[in-house]
Amino acid sequence: MIYPLLRHALFTLDAEVAHERTAALLKLAVKTPGMAAVLKRLFAPATRGLSQQIAGMHFAHPIGLAAGFDKHADLTHGMALLGFSHIEVGTVTPRPQAGNPKPRLFRLAQDDALINRMGFNSEGMQVVAERLATRPRALPVGINIGKNRDTALEQAGDDYLAAFTHLAPHADYVAVNISSPNTPGLRQLHETAALRELLEALIKANQWHRPIFLKISPDETPTQIEQVVATAIEAGISGIIATNTTLARPNLRSANANETGGLSGEPLKQAALETLRFVAQLTAKRVPIIGVGGISRAEDVYARLKAGASAVQLYTALVYQGPAVAARLSWGLSALMRRDGVRDISEVIGVEC
Repeated sequence: MIYPLLRHALFTLDAEVAHERTAALLKLAVKTPGMAAVLKRLFAPATRGLSQQIAGMHFAHPIGLAAGFDKHADLTHGMALLGFSHIEVGTVTPRPQAGNPKPRLFRLAQDDALINRMGFNSEGMQVVAERLATRPRALPVGINIGKNRDTALEQAGDDYLAAFTHLAPHADYVAVNISSPNTPGLRQLHETAALRELLEALIKANQWHRPIFLKISPDETPTQIEQVVATAIEAGISGIIATNTTLARPNLRSANANETGGLSGEPLKQAALETLRFVAQLTAKRVPIIGVGGISRAEDVYARLKAGASAVQLYTALVYQGPAVAARLSWGLSALMRRDGVRDISEVIGVEC
């Protein structure tokens, strides 16, 4: 009820400044005596019939926070209080880097969307590892890793391996980001030989037995996606995250529609769903899939589960709907399942793939 007023004030600010102000408020709330208990009660999600094990991790319900919101692992405690089932931190690079010049985050309010060209702004793996050492333990916290901008593509594997070995001990799972459109050349790592070499190196180094998920692009052709999925499964990947942001600009109305960067939110919904459905057909339930892109309603969550996702993640909907979004979607999903006579989430996953 309060967020529409707060959103009006935040939307008068630059999008990245508004994010920083929101993050500061959340960190202040966590430190305020008694406020953690209030937030936990206020944003309590539905869990009955929604819990499951995914890659050996317990998810209280399927709705998590996508990478990009908590880039530096300094919001994990606050986000855990807002009812998310899991949190993905990052993208984190081995060495600190500033990312692309500002402005680099843009609202498309008429489209319920964002465009970002952040460019992996990161405080680096050492700072993030220190913060993850004190992260909340009540829910899975994943770490999304990428390469530094000034690292040549031929040496990208060294960056991923460094970030993985430094951060994996502190995370419940690791997401390998080869699909951001904002780091030049990164998506070339979708190519079979490069991808196989990268994943095999990470799996060989995985002495902590952490689940490794591969985050893929929605902009690849069906043939490219088929090759990526086959390579990932052959390498022994634990799961797939579908999808990252898109370079496409489908029928946008907002003034910022022509900004360079990755598009997220409502306009990505159909492409992300179609990619998920195709990936689910290719994997045939051999590995779990996390669905991302354009998820803002309980019906969207339900559709992704039916299409083959075991869990979903969101970011843009948090900007437009506010801190109650995870709780609201979980209760809405629970209502949809009751309507259809579904008692457990396992009865829904992949029924339409």
